[in-house]
Amino acid sequence: MAINETKLQELVGKMLGDVGAAIGGALVLLGDELGLYKTLAAQGPSTPVELAAQTGTVERYVREWCAAQAAAGYINYDPAMGKYSMSAEQALLLADENGPAFFPGVYEVAAAAVRDEPKVARAFRSGGGVGWHEHDACLFRGTERFFRPSYATHLVSSWIPALEGVREKLEQGAKVADVGCGHGASIILMAKAYPKSRFFGFDYHEPSILRARELAQEAGVLDRAHFAQATAKDFPGTYDLVAFFDCLHDMGDPIGAARHVRTRLAEGGTWMIVEPFAGDRTEDNFNPIGRLYYAASTTICVPASLSQEVGLGLGTQAGEVRLREVVNAGGFTRVRRAVATPFNLVLEARP
Repeated sequence: MAINETKLQELVGKMLGDVGAAIGGALVLLGDELGLYKTLAAQGPSTPVELAAQTGTVERYVREWCAAQAAAGYINYDPAMGKYSMSAEQALLLADENGPAFFPGVYEVAAAAVRDEPKVARAFRSGGGVGWHEHDACLFRGTERFFRPSYATHLVSSWIPALEGVREKLEQGAKVADVGCGHGASIILMAKAYPKSRFFGFDYHEPSILRARELAQEAGVLDRAHFAQATAKDFPGTYDLVAFFDCLHDMGDPIGAARHVRTRLAEGGTWMIVEPFAGDRTEDNFNPIGRLYYAASTTICVPASLSQEVGLGLGTQAGEVRLREVVNAGGFTRVRRAVATPFNLVLEARP
């Protein structure tokens, strides 16, 4: 096969950039863990000596880190002053944990994918899976930190209002189940917004349940936010709203989960399914977001599903048509797209 030199050089350039980004992921984690981003954003233009002094780190390491981050375009460098700084946009993405688009969390997810690669390689050969609980702990923390900004931006302001009659029920006092709640970010947001309602978070991963309780207590909502260990097919109670946030595709038996949700809904109840946004055709997802989601699906989500009974393996990029098929098979006859963002698809389901 003849080699097209131009295309070869383009691919080499792309791979060089990707390898630099991959290794640079460790530097993002360092900047986050050591407070380098937050300090630089708060202090303004700083030399490596000044930044090291402010963060209790060693200048020689900080000097190299700063140069690498400036080369990546994550921070800026003024050669005349010998100082580094962050623009408002850089600070929003890398230093503002309560902002609408905080990215270091997803770098923790990426780190888990790399650290757990040997487990996934074994699953490739055996056809088995890798359970959520079998991953490096940075996955659990990173998932919460990555999704929380999007939930904080959209959940109360647009997703819940897009569901028929749900906001009014929550304002008056409703009972809500959050299944696959992880560290409880979504429950905490809803509990703050709707103090008359009661919220129940369920997750099969006990360490996540314990952490969710801690965070709910810190947020001052533990009186109305309760957490217990349970799966999507055996959680107890009856609810006006059942919510699944970015977890249906991770389940081995999502149809079985759908059937169980149907039995847990009160009269007139609603099931809200939040899933990663995806087109229905594979090629529709050949874009930066699809690339990220397919990578996460290969290393985390599909292995999680295949580790469980049934092992349907929906994948992160299942798409609306496939998701509707699953929900319909679980006994829901009314399913509609309530709203969508570039990152999420929100479905409303009723029996």
